[in-house]
Amino acid sequence: MHKVTNVFWIGIVIAIVFVSWGVIMPDNLDHVMTVSQNFFLDQFGWFYQLAATFFLVFATYLIFSRFGHIKLGKDTDKPEYSRLTWFAMLFSAGMGIGLLFFGVSEPMSHFSTPPYGEGGTVEAAHLALRYTYLHWGFHAWAIYATIALALAYFKFRKGAPGLMSATLYPLLGDKVKGPIGITVDVVAVFATIFGVAASLGLGAQQINGGLSYLTNIPNNFTVQLIIIGIITVLFTVSAGTGIKKGIKYLSNANMALAVVLLILFVVLGPTKFVLDLFVTTFGEYVQNIFAMGMRLAPMNAEGESWIQNWTIFYWAWWIAWSPFVGTFIARVSKGRTIREFMIAVTVVPTVVCAFWFGIFGGSGIFFDFTQGTDIAGQSLETGLFYLYEQLPLGGILTVVTLLLISTFFITSADSATFVLGMQTTNGSLNPPNFVKFSWGFILSASAVVLMITGGLESMQTAIIVSAFPLTIILLFTCWGMLKSFNEEVPRKQKTQAKAKKDLKTV
Repeated sequence: MHKVTNVFWIGIVIAIVFVSWGVIMPDNLDHVMTVSQNFFLDQFGWFYQLAATFFLVFATYLIFSRFGHIKLGKDTDKPEYSRLTWFAMLFSAGMGIGLLFFGVSEPMSHFSTPPYGEGGTVEAAHLALRYTYLHWGFHAWAIYATIALALAYFKFRKGAPGLMSATLYPLLGDKVKGPIGITVDVVAVFATIFGVAASLGLGAQQINGGLSYLTNIPNNFTVQLIIIGIITVLFTVSAGTGIKKGIKYLSNANMALAVVLLILFVVLGPTKFVLDLFVTTFGEYVQNIFAMGMRLAPMNAEGESWIQNWTIFYWAWWIAWSPFVGTFIARVSKGRTIREFMIAVTVVPTVVCAFWFGIFGGSGIFFDFTQGTDIAGQSLETGLFYLYEQLPLGGILTVVTLLLISTFFITSADSATFVLGMQTTNGSLNPPNFVKFSWGFILSASAVVLMITGGLESMQTAIIVSAFPLTIILLFTCWGMLKSFNEEVPRKQKTQAKAKKDLKTV
């Protein structure tokens, strides 16, 4: 029997209060969230920038450190999944819908309104892709990898519950089982809810946008509400099948569809142009990664606003997603070494994401800059479908995209219900269905409330506010990991030395 913890009941009560607040007094909730967002962006933008850069440095250090050989599990444990399936599962959970929603729209937004300089120029095209790579690249995956590593290490090697609070055991000892631990886990639960709810809202908007291009279905809140309702039923059914069936099969399907869509785009689009632009801008991104990742523009109000609305928002979004993605990645990573894990989770997805944005964003830039097609003037959710009109087989691409958005939608929500169930049943690897179903309903209801109270802006606010306390927790988690690694490596070296000495004696 899986024990439902106080974290579950506290989380459910607070979530119900939030949803009720949004339904009864949406304008009041919108006002409170706007004031909160402005405060955190104005006062703590520097903190998010430093924290994101720290996680990147920390992840890089672990790849080359003496701790790289430590296994996430017992020394004899073998990986549970093949590398291809493992990668598909972590990638589907880690980015999902965002790749399709922002694939064309973000680079085009930066192209028309760059972080600095004049829009619509050659320099703006380079900046557009460089900053998109920044937002979806090494920083983001380093955040995921760091928390996922902590959860997997303490769960599989130390036998601790798969909870955020358990990662602080080296620092707090048994205090993590009391009020401090409950608080940490509740913070993680709500960061997960808001992070995933934002993605569900984006997914519903883009599915609606695509259907409007294909049919006469209107693009409005009512249709998006129906879409969320249908998807909720589908991901609830998938969640009931468990991680080795529903999530595994959907993740593999996601990867197959994503690869098909990417290949079609490369073949049907301006191939040479986008490949040349990708290679050039990715090199510029790697060369300037730290300067871009630390930029705040304190003496330029317009530049400062751009950074707050894009870069700081993304750092907060990835941090808010980190308990969800981290828990899920940890769950499927038993048996990997720290070095293998950090390289796979940090480097490989970054290259794939950059290539994705280089192809989709580069194609949008090609048609806008060289053909005079107003791709940049489209809304965030319809930019991709407008670009399809410029390509052969646009109707087929639209159908494949809508199917992929739907499967990403289901996978993200399915994975999130599993993670929330795990976080609220003392780290159970197989939380009961009623717990997962409860969180599935809360996720969908939260997405609807955020859409009612201001759409994307409300989603951004919820993410930025919930990520702040979680960032502090993650920094302490890194400290706890290093402390535990340092205790383990000398002990292991001592054991090996003793074994060699005994062998010589014999």
